[in-house]
Amino acid sequence: MAKVTILGCSYAIPDSNNEVTHLAIHGDKTGVLIDCGSNPTVRLEEANISYDSITDLILTHFHPDHVSGAPLMLMNMWLLGRTKCLRIHGLTHCLNNLNKLMQAYDWNSWPNFFPIEFNYITTDKKNTIINNDDFLIHSSPGNHMVPVIGLRIRNNKKNGKTIAYSSDTEPCDSIQNLVNKVDILIHEATGKSTGHSSAYQAGKVANKAKAKALLLIHYNIHNNDKSQLKYMAQKTFDGPVKLAFDFMKFDF
Repeated sequence: MAKVTILGCSYAIPDSNNEVTHLAIHGDKTGVLIDCGSNPTVRLEEANISYDSITDLILTHFHPDHVSGAPLMLMNMWLLGRTKCLRIHGLTHCLNNLNKLMQAYDWNSWPNFFPIEFNYITTDKKNTIINNDDFLIHSSPGNHMVPVIGLRIRNNKKNGKTIAYSSDTEPCDSIQNLVNKVDILIHEATGKSTGHSSAYQAGKVANKAKAKALLLIHYNIHNNDKSQLKYMAQKTFDGPVKLAFDFMKFDF
């Protein structure tokens, strides 16, 4: 059974209990880390997930709360003796900037570094990123301050269930179409602003998509009344609504 682990649920400003938004998805042979804003090596250990089980890293966009942990994680994997290839997927804007960041650390001089395979994702709608025995993963562009992708992930084993992750985006047609009829929609709820969505808007997306359930993520964890997020989403979506929390796990 495929499993999702929320490694962080916060928007760009974390606290001592909640990290910035990133998550891991595991099948029988595939481990996908989605975004890398903190130090995932530590978060993976705390979630009892082996760093070596991560076969793929998908970076949704080049903002610090989504990519700044990547250099440290890559160095940690190298120092811990990783030898197998890590596939890193992202838009050209994101991967080009990640390469520049790694070059600033002079990573080409790190001896016996494990293989890295870069997969440059196009901005096509429903672009295929991964298709193997475990998962079929598609991306579509969102509407943010920098180029961004949302993700749709199908469990290729047994049940064919689907989840989707909006990443950071205002409501837009390409993400709306990507998340149509998913079993679980993981949608950001930063608040209505440039490049972001509110919980109310996330509910509207889930309702229009006929999603079976909505999980709110990337929200202001400093808000003392987080129940309002769920309440606002339920104004526009009558299905189950939950707030993501750090180390939340569920099967799909």
